[in-house]
Amino acid sequence: MDLDLFLTSQFLSVGLVFARIGSALAFMPGFGERSVPLRFRLLLAVVMAAALAPATPVGPLTIDNPLMLLPILAIEVTLGIWIGVTARIIMTALQFAGYQIGLVSGLANAFAPETGSFQGSTMIADALMMAGVALIFASDLHHVIIGALLMSYDVFPPGQMMAGDLAQQAVKAVAASFYIGFALTVPFHVMGLVLNLGMGLANRMMPALPVFFVATPVLIGAGILVLVMAAPAVLDGFIQRFATWLGTLTF
Repeated sequence: MDLDLFLTSQFLSVGLVFARIGSALAFMPGFGERSVPLRFRLLLAVVMAAALAPATPVGPLTIDNPLMLLPILAIEVTLGIWIGVTARIIMTALQFAGYQIGLVSGLANAFAPETGSFQGSTMIADALMMAGVALIFASDLHHVIIGALLMSYDVFPPGQMMAGDLAQQAVKAVAASFYIGFALTVPFHVMGLVLNLGMGLANRMMPALPVFFVATPVLIGAGILVLVMAAPAVLDGFIQRFATWLGTLTF
């Protein structure tokens, strides 16, 4: 066997795997975070592509005309971007939940949108996002992510793509993200409803009571208390829904 031909075919095979896995890892929660330097992400994608290439159905490629490889590479990059972006859309459920918690808890009311550099909704959303990323690695969900990337070759064979299905699944991902984010904040909405109803009744009985100044500390304190108690369940609910999607890559 010609050594040059063998090395070229193996290099093309790893390059085709890298096109999908590298594109997915660029947006994947945990692996594609902006806090991770770009060169480290690139190195991780190259190493992972080389390690997973023998386990994929992408065999050694022997293409006489290099231009024939361009459409296949475009399809693989598109599929990788779709996987990573869809995972990122699901991840934004935590961000949406954080903004809802800040709104219900009185940390983002119209009369005090900012207190110095303290922005309640943004802070809670960022904290939940950081906790979600940390939990991905703490719960070994990153192993499931790698398995999902490998399983994607069963769902999407190399060089084959159905754009209509990808668009439909992207729309379902957005809907699922809003649903998950709202479902995670149900305890806070119940808390806000009960406290606001109680303050409304108190205002009816005592019209001179400054409801806003009395209710704001109560809402903030109750919101922080509920957040401390419900945060484990909120993060666990998100991780379960995220793992379910990774197991099928469909909604």
